[in-house]
Amino acid sequence: MKSGGYKIEDERPVFIIAEMSANHMQDIERAKKIILEAKNSGADAVKIQTYRPDTITVDCRGDEFLCALGNSWDGMNLFELYKSAYTPWEWHGELFDYAKKIGIPMFSTPFDLSAVDFLRQFDMPAYKIASYEINDIPLIKKTAKEMKPIIISTGLATLSDIELAVDTCRKVGNNQITLLKCVSEYPTPYEDINLKTMVNMKETFGCEVGLSDHSLGSSVPVAAVALGAKVIEKHFTLSRADGGADAVFSMEPEEFSKMVEDVRNVAKALGSVTYTLTQGQQKSKELSRSLYIVEDVKTGEVLNEHNMKSIRPGYGLHTKYYEKLLGKKVKKDLKKGTALDWSYIENEQ
Repeated sequence: MKSGGYKIEDERPVFIIAEMSANHMQDIERAKKIILEAKNSGADAVKIQTYRPDTITVDCRGDEFLCALGNSWDGMNLFELYKSAYTPWEWHGELFDYAKKIGIPMFSTPFDLSAVDFLRQFDMPAYKIASYEINDIPLIKKTAKEMKPIIISTGLATLSDIELAVDTCRKVGNNQITLLKCVSEYPTPYEDINLKTMVNMKETFGCEVGLSDHSLGSSVPVAAVALGAKVIEKHFTLSRADGGADAVFSMEPEEFSKMVEDVRNVAKALGSVTYTLTQGQQKSKELSRSLYIVEDVKTGEVLNEHNMKSIRPGYGLHTKYYEKLLGKKVKKDLKKGTALDWSYIENEQ
């Protein structure tokens, strides 16, 4: 992240986002604490969500509006869930100011057209499209027209859904697209993640790719970076024991910090394609194999498998000359432990 703009390929090859989501639990001071702890834990940015319950659903108790059984939101309808989870719009200015004050970028996910208009005043470095909104083409079109980098989660998307979303951005001239592999299961079973799809998305759509992860732990984000992820998004909370709609699949500061460390190390280790030896390798190569005299030999004696061997260190002739040297005579007395050199061999320069 650079001042005044979002840039994935900067001095940190992987951009790590701490997603606050509902973990503020309707307490603005807790929200600020999350922002601070995310910064202290090594996040490159904090992301919030911008919607109101009545801009995302309606207050209805019909079966289709009830939260699915078997998750942490049992017993709520969608309106109740989002009422407990949303970030009050009147907080936004204060939170953006606080993030700027402590020196961490912040941006948001708009969930409807009015949210895009509202967020414009904060001059965010990027916008995010959530998995559940990837089929909201008017929203994607309006967001893309802001001409800021747009990060799109694919947690509920088919191939054609992704294609339509990407085409919608490109048709308005926005090619700053990052697609995040995501599975909208909370928490996500490892066997459902299929990280190889992320690699294929990059090949198929010619976009940068990353991971929005709802699995437990940090193994999946680390693996994603090894496969080429440029963005990692993970839910962040102060303590899962505090509860909240997203707590069960959120990371605590110490866990997030360890993930950041592991991701940074893997990103460094990926490096580039090179066969040039580092200074350390060059030094170690001195201990590699080469040809040595391993028994005292006299002038005129013949080299054989007993008095010449491939051993460590690496100051003698290359081992590829072993068979050529068998049967050759030496020009001088050579003691055990002498590194072979062509100048010691008769009829050789």
